[in-house]
Amino acid sequence: MNEHLTCFIAEFTPSRGTTPVHHKFCDKTPKADEKKHEEPSPTDNKKRLLELFKETQDQDEDEGEDDVAEGKARACLWLRTPGRSSAPATPFNNNNNDTERQQLKRVKSSAQGGCVLRLVSWLFGNQVFCIETRVNSNLNLRVTGSAHPSTLPVETTFKFPSPLHVIPPGGGERNFGKGKIDLGGLEVIQISISTSTSQRVWRTFERGPDNMGVSIFQPINLPSGFFTLGFYAQPNNRMLFGWVLVARDLSGNSLRPPLDYIEVGNTTSLAVKQDGPAYFWQPLCPSGYGAVGLFVTTSPLKPPLRQESISCVGSHLTEQRSEADTTWVWRMEGINFYGLRPATRGTEATGVYTGTFSFQQQNFPRPFLSCLRNTKFDLSSMMPSQDQTRVLFRAYSPLIYFHPEEEFLPSSVDWIFSNGALLYQKGNESNPVAVQPNGSNLPQGGSDDDLYWLDYPADKKARERVKRGDLGNIKAYLHIKPMFGGTFTDIVVWIFSPFNGNARLKILFIKSLSLGDIGEHIGDWEHVTLRISNFNGELWRVYFSEHSGGSLVEACDLEFQSGNKPVVYSSLHGHAMFSKPGLVLQGQDGNNGLRNDMARSDKFLDAGADYEVIGGPGITEPPWLNYFRKWGPIVRHDVEKTLDSIAKTLPQLLRKRFRDLVHSIPPEVLQEMGPTGPKVKKSWSADE
Repeated sequence: MNEHLTCFIAEFTPSRGTTPVHHKFCDKTPKADEKKHEEPSPTDNKKRLLELFKETQDQDEDEGEDDVAEGKARACLWLRTPGRSSAPATPFNNNNNDTERQQLKRVKSSAQGGCVLRLVSWLFGNQVFCIETRVNSNLNLRVTGSAHPSTLPVETTFKFPSPLHVIPPGGGERNFGKGKIDLGGLEVIQISISTSTSQRVWRTFERGPDNMGVSIFQPINLPSGFFTLGFYAQPNNRMLFGWVLVARDLSGNSLRPPLDYIEVGNTTSLAVKQDGPAYFWQPLCPSGYGAVGLFVTTSPLKPPLRQESISCVGSHLTEQRSEADTTWVWRMEGINFYGLRPATRGTEATGVYTGTFSFQQQNFPRPFLSCLRNTKFDLSSMMPSQDQTRVLFRAYSPLIYFHPEEEFLPSSVDWIFSNGALLYQKGNESNPVAVQPNGSNLPQGGSDDDLYWLDYPADKKARERVKRGDLGNIKAYLHIKPMFGGTFTDIVVWIFSPFNGNARLKILFIKSLSLGDIGEHIGDWEHVTLRISNFNGELWRVYFSEHSGGSLVEACDLEFQSGNKPVVYSSLHGHAMFSKPGLVLQGQDGNNGLRNDMARSDKFLDAGADYEVIGGPGITEPPWLNYFRKWGPIVRHDVEKTLDSIAKTLPQLLRKRFRDLVHSIPPEVLQEMGPTGPKVKKSWSADE
């Protein structure tokens, strides 16, 4: 990246219905021995900015769209240049190397999408306190106008940094890691999409994530007796990483060829660069059979009616797919690509994720597709044994980095029990009881009824010591659970922190505004989930819990260290888990929100160094896991009074913006209320 681009704001489109988040990345700053630029005065800045926008306005009247976009891009880039001169030629002062031209092209592309500059200036004397710019489009580090095929990340197949582990035998009838699963008369195997196992059918080079388009692949070179159930689609901004299930009929009545096809859409009218038009066909199946994927062609002619082309699956082996909660792959006006996943998901659910996709287009019939069902659902044969689980976790145990300024670190639960944790009972608050090791005297079962809660010693010094945790006495707690009909295993890694620090906001030019004691609470549980294929023991996705929500990240988008261990970043004070360092703002727009700061430091946790399996098939659960009340007290604060006090310290123009922003924050962040334990969380038995 060009060294002129020292700091900028990049907006990312959220996925899966999460709160919009915005990341701030800073590129390297000029070295000390480099020639320093003379900073122009605020008056010069304003004058130069008006000149750039006047150029753009004049072009709007008599020039083409490309010229207008270039004028806007020049203004965008000029604002990002730390040593802004008044030279009118280019934002790079005529230093026209290839890298600079490419960056101008990238911002120009964003300008064509509507480059809207929002300047916030607050003058104290003659000094400009802060100037920020925001581009009202999907701008990030990889945006281009339209990608060249050879530069697309999807052209490279993802490989883990280190060779995959060898899975030891599970013993008995256990089939974990053997490559195939019997769903009850239908045997399925997982085909990883690569150049040897698939062929690209169609792609587009625009729209969607990072404006790079989407590709569709057809499985090929299948093992003898196995048939395709559908095609695979993924956005081009990721390395090629995905899979589909293909099937073999063991019972004689599990698979049938289609009777006909119905066209459910095409791309003939798509105003994007593409490999010619694509046509999407839903198989019409015999009575008692259903389709779990689409066939895609580049010709308007219907696909052949052969089982080798695509197979229908017996209805007793299918299950309803999710209508509202689907996995988005790619979209533009009137067209959606999305992955198919079962409507009912959880530890007892039988729906199987097939890896295929669906396509929906305006003015075309909606495809009627299903997911597979595991009618056998024999967890003892599909799930990893305890020995196999140890091997998996040794390979994939996450490395969790804490912020260098983090004061409130994790610990084990036994550490807080042995350092003065107390059990309080409603109506008998004056007689708290010391918690015994392993929580053996904690009330078991019941519900979160506020009859009991935990707190720390009343002695101020002892209380502060417990609140700060102890990295030397930390333990990761694992929950092993089946997912997608037993075809995947989730290893949920729970981390306990004795205390959650206060919340901080970014609001316009104020980078960090403390909310006092708002956001603080005793006890904090966060988790990371490793989703592992039971076909081959390969890590597929990682879930990062973020306060009351979270995000699933594909393995190809993770950072790895020490082999195949995913890197996790814990946010300052809040301990929310993220896959990348930097700043994530939770709020209503890209410039304001609740701060989540992540950075690497010498404070980190190797979750595989010391852990305990607390839940899963055949596991004896510790007593503290079945304590269903709160791990901290409810402290009643006059939140409005605190907010009024903070608002009075702000300039008048910020006060309403501040209140609107605070009221958009989830209530659990504003209240000082201890959390419930892992087993009370919805995700304990459900999907993330």
